[in-house]
Amino acid sequence: MSANLLIQNGKASMFYINEVPWHGMGTKLDKPATAREAIQAANLDWQVVKVPLFAGSKHIPVPDKFATVRKTSNIISKNDPVLGVVGRDYTPLQNREAFTFFDPVVGEDAAIYHTAGALGKGERIWILAKLPGHIRVVGDDIAEKYLLLSNSHDGKSSVQIKFTPVRVVCQNTLTLALGSGSCWRAVHHSDIQQKIKQAHEMLGLIKTRFNDLEASFQQMARVKIDKNRLTQYLTQVYPDPKEPDEIELVRRDREWSEFFFDLGRGNRMPGVAGSLWAAFNGVTEWLDHRRGRQNENQRLNSVWFGESARIKNRAFDLAVNWN
Repeated sequence: MSANLLIQNGKASMFYINEVPWHGMGTKLDKPATAREAIQAANLDWQVVKVPLFAGSKHIPVPDKFATVRKTSNIISKNDPVLGVVGRDYTPLQNREAFTFFDPVVGEDAAIYHTAGALGKGERIWILAKLPGHIRVVGDDIAEKYLLLSNSHDGKSSVQIKFTPVRVVCQNTLTLALGSGSCWRAVHHSDIQQKIKQAHEMLGLIKTRFNDLEASFQQMARVKIDKNRLTQYLTQVYPDPKEPDEIELVRRDREWSEFFFDLGRGNRMPGVAGSLWAAFNGVTEWLDHRRGRQNENQRLNSVWFGESARIKNRAFDLAVNWN
């Protein structure tokens, strides 16, 4: 069963710790990895190069256009996968360089990486790093602190670093901005390595951001909602669709999120049951773990980067601004 992971020589480009992922693929480690161990275990020790682009059988040069290619050996060959088409100013950020973002904060040999991998032909790589401490919402309901770094090699997106708390009781995830934007970004231009070096300065904002998020979660837990208010919330999380053939799908999203509001993992804990926090986690449990209309190929990409991530962010924003 594929998870849209990069497969090299029959081996999935991913590592993980703890539970086996839903797709059953990748390399399992017994403990968090250092950057060096993570790159090796996830088979990310390869380079991306930018090569001139030619068109047609006569190989006519295409001005200011280049192909990004994943090298499979020391010499570029016609069998090396083409990842994307980019402009003259694009500078590839190698996987090893991407991992150095965390080094100024945690040290070069810190064992903080819980998973890493590559999707497709290597177009996107991700790294999930665990930070010290946790968020306490109410009672024993806590969330661990993670940062998610993703990088594309196809020219379609920038380097992104997202704030990613994970609720311990159910493993629900949320990818949020470090600052005021959707995430921290560095465009692939010639100074990108310098931007990565400077990025660690922004990590000084993380403590404040975690404190703000803890306060938001705690406030959500204090807000009790009845069935009518829950319906209102879910109707805004899953707006009425424009296309008639999507009406049933949206209705299903709402009904199952309502189900997990009441019976989701951890949602009957003291201080959680019947709260806006339970409603938010009903949405995230459905999207992260149960949503039947997603096939296994789509789940990881959707949960962190795609449709599910966008819906969860909308659910969070609505809950934070609820009145």
